[in-house]
Amino acid sequence: MGDKKEKAEKKKKGHKVKTFVTEVKIFQAMKELRNLDKQVNRFIAANGVKKVISVSDTATTDNTGATIGLIRVLAYES
Repeated sequence: MGDKKEKAEKKKKGHKVKTFVTEVKIFQAMKELRNLDKQVNRFIAANGVKKVISVSDTATTDNTGATIGLIRVLAYES
């Protein structure tokens, strides 16, 4: 997982979905969330997104159940 790592874009019924991933380190969560917000906002501006349909976050965990990352999914129309 890396701060700049992005997964592929998918098309479905005229809507598009973009996934963003960031690693979460203890005591740095607020900084990482701000960076993730900036990454998503840059994508929206650079790709002419006209309508954001939804934004969803989910945590990823390691084998102990500790949160180690965050996946943000953006559903949008361009």
